[in-house]
Amino acid sequence: MKFDEIAVSIKELTKCFGEHTILNGLNFDIPKNKITTILGFSGAGKSTLLKHILGLLQPTSGKVSVLGKDLGKMSEWELREFRQNFGMLFQYAALFDSMTASQNVAFPLKEFTKLSEKEINLRVKELLNSVGIQDDSFEKLPSELSGGMRKRVGLGRALALNPHIMLYDEPTTGLDPITTKMVNDLIVETQELNRNRGMTSIIISHDVKATLKISDYVAFLHRGNIVEYLPASEFANSKNELVLEFVNL
Repeated sequence: MKFDEIAVSIKELTKCFGEHTILNGLNFDIPKNKITTILGFSGAGKSTLLKHILGLLQPTSGKVSVLGKDLGKMSEWELREFRQNFGMLFQYAALFDSMTASQNVAFPLKEFTKLSEKEINLRVKELLNSVGIQDDSFEKLPSELSGGMRKRVGLGRALALNPHIMLYDEPTTGLDPITTKMVNDLIVETQELNRNRGMTSIIISHDVKATLKISDYVAFLHRGNIVEYLPASEFANSKNELVLEFVNL
């Protein structure tokens, strides 16, 4: 597909681990300012693809460009700086157990900005409130929060540096249906709130029903290649046999 603006461009990406080829000549563009979800069976290469977008893995061959920058031409220091363009919501929120909700969100602000303590506290309050965490939960530890609230705190932390690209790795795995809906609604709200500055959302998921509701575009990854890539409104009507098998599981 052709897009007016591209956030991530992947050309002939191949990744091998020993004799195993995980990504196989992958060509894939992700549009800016949209929600794109990547579906696929276990072992399809979804997590490997995500790690290449983050610059955590280097291709065996091929090229990954993010926001117009070729990641393969960056030094480790440049990659570390460049990763401030990303926000990441991990599968299980991945909060620091010994830090409160507010301390978790403050962490990237202390690490990567020169904001004063007062400015950080104001930003943390703003971020936590924006994802639906009330003031009386700011000083709670992750163990004192529900699964849904931990996801909210994780999202607040991911948004701390105003990322250009938000990455979601299986954001609803292990959650009950009500919390799953809450997380999906939060992803959409977050995208809408940040649309005016061109933020892009990329989701790795296995949840077909939610994907079709919240995504602008859906890609299906199979054995290291994109075998279907359509607007979400068209994906449910795909005639691809692999997609049909996946959708009807």
